Amino acid sequence: MRAPAQSRRWFRRKRFLIPAVFVLILALLALYLWMPRPLPPLVIPSGEPQSSSWDDWGGSRGGDRYAPIGQIRPGNVMHLQVAWTYSSGEMKRRSAAMLTNSTVETTPILAAGSLITCTPFGRIVALDPTTGREKWVHDSKVDPNFVIPNQYICRGVSQWIDNAVPAGAPCRHRIIAATVDLRMIAIDATNGKSCAGFGKDGAIKVVEAVPPRHLGELKLASPPAIVGDVAVVGSMVLDNVRAAAPRGTINGYDVRTGALLWSFEPIPQDKGPTDKDWIGDARHHAGAANMWSVMSVDSARNLVFVPTSSASPDYYGGLRPGDNRYANSIVALDGKTGKVVWHQQLVHHDIWDYDTPSQPVLVDVTRNGASVPAVIQPTKQGFIFVFDRRNGTPLFPIDEVPVPQGAVEGEWLSRTQPVPRLPKPLFSTRLRPEDAYGFTFWDRGKCRDLIAKHRYEGLFTPPSTQGTITYPAASGGANWGSASVDPGNQIMFVNSSRVASLITLIPRRKSAGSSVELSATADVSPMDGTPYEVKREFLLSPWGAPCTPPPWGGLTAIDLKSGKTLWDVPLGTIDDKLPFKPALNWKLGTPNIGGTIVTRGGVLFVAATMDRYLRAFDMKTGAELWKAKLPAGSQSTPMTYMAGGRQFVVMATGQHMWFQTPAGDSLIAYALPTAKR
Repeated sequence: MRAPAQSRRWFRRKRFLIPAVFVLILALLALYLWMPRPLPPLVIPSGEPQSSSWDDWGGSRGGDRYAPIGQIRPGNVMHLQVAWTYSSGEMKRRSAAMLTNSTVETTPILAAGSLITCTPFGRIVALDPTTGREKWVHDSKVDPNFVIPNQYICRGVSQWIDNAVPAGAPCRHRIIAATVDLRMIAIDATNGKSCAGFGKDGAIKVVEAVPPRHLGELKLASPPAIVGDVAVVGSMVLDNVRAAAPRGTINGYDVRTGALLWSFEPIPQDKGPTDKDWIGDARHHAGAANMWSVMSVDSARNLVFVPTSSASPDYYGGLRPGDNRYANSIVALDGKTGKVVWHQQLVHHDIWDYDTPSQPVLVDVTRNGASVPAVIQPTKQGFIFVFDRRNGTPLFPIDEVPVPQGAVEGEWLSRTQPVPRLPKPLFSTRLRPEDAYGFTFWDRGKCRDLIAKHRYEGLFTPPSTQGTITYPAASGGANWGSASVDPGNQIMFVNSSRVASLITLIPRRKSAGSSVELSATADVSPMDGTPYEVKREFLLSPWGAPCTPPPWGGLTAIDLKSGKTLWDVPLGTIDDKLPFKPALNWKLGTPNIGGTIVTRGGVLFVAATMDRYLRAFDMKTGAELWKAKLPAGSQSTPMTYMAGGRQFVVMATGQHMWFQTPAGDSLIAYALPTAKR
């Protein structure tokens, strides 16, 4: 029986009405989510000190990045606002070429009543911590002739107090800094003047056994480690230029006079205990294994913890057979003598550029009912190694796991690699063609084809002429931003990048250059002295998005007592890369460089992402509580302190050469609003 015509007309109208109502509901929901929420009442806890410290680049010499202050809490962090902004003037002072060739990765410290930081070009600046007013400037006058990829960079400065001289004496309180043109300088922390008794006019030249081939192949970028009366400095070596690169010698200097006290060779020139370390005469012509990151210090035990990189070049090790002792390791040195106390190698015979990138973190950890002084070492592979810092004993078991074999002709491979059982890796590195990610069937299909075309048999797949996927990429996993630790609860927090790269070995061409060739999508390095050049590029879809499954950046909390992961959340969004602003954040995460800081108030701060936000997270749950858009690149680590009764969170912003984030020269301080009078 046919329905009456009137009913059929009603049904046709209703067919269109139902979807329209559904779309309207979705639009109202999006509008509700889009609308700003009224802030809860501002409550500022009382009882906080008028001032606090952040004495070192990592918060403390042990690099815990923890502030025992709590004026800012999950319940009031959304009220944060800009308290002051300081511009260093480098945007006007430097040429466009110098700005392009610079990277902002600095974290300020508090010293002599000032907030002290450095610019990529070696200007050291002291500010009033409460107002951001400039107090003094010291220009170290770095060489202006660096060219890409030999970037200008200064991660931070260190401080030292000479207790052997009376208060108020010139240079009793010193700032010790390293420059890209291979100098270490000492200046008075109270006025910025050079310390005349240190070297020549307050500076010494750091000279290495193998001199750089060109300006910038070897440079200093990180704050020296201060252990007792010794300033310890490592170096940054440009990767993959040549097999016989400069060695990454670690030097200890008298912090009063600048006199060289000792040197440690991470590529030992003496005969090793076994032939497995350096087979034949490899030790005599290999280079690098340098310390380009930041060291940590256990002052009570007079120990310096050194994270070392790979031997040179990164992607071909046929000329350096053996496990390459002290490369890719954490090495504990005696601060007075430079002698090795213990070491643990974290990658055997590295051919993936899996340097030990992060500042080691010192914290006491409860194991079997006893408190153990520990050192935590995050890695590019996404592993977290935990050792007894007295003797290097692992606090969680480490297995020697078989890894893929079959390399290019002439290569030497380790059959196993060390993998900790706990904590678990920060993310899975499984990657099959069916795991490819894409926004549409089309770009996912392109990524699927890329993964199927190239070699990937899991972590530690050897580089090849076919093209090998390296997952995670050499940028991490964890990188130099390291981890932060809440020492009371023994919980570690670390951010990580979760993208892959494509490494292709190219049989050496007659036209091979002598330095890194950069393009918009890849770089080609000569690896002079080997049979190959190396091409490096990220594994991306035609639209420029990673082919690996999101999140592409993450933030993780780990219980150090048990080794268990407490929570893991995406870090960063791609909203600003889209042609429209979505109603809901696409929390896909982004690759990130920089680190976290944590506070007694239960709030974690981190920037580091490509979307230029400084964010606050709840340390208990991983919930994002607040964010502020920064005016320029955000690839540095924030810091926090109390001054004048207010808790400030300070962030340096600016260009990052490898991330190509926007240029800038601002230091921005956030604080809760002052009470109305």
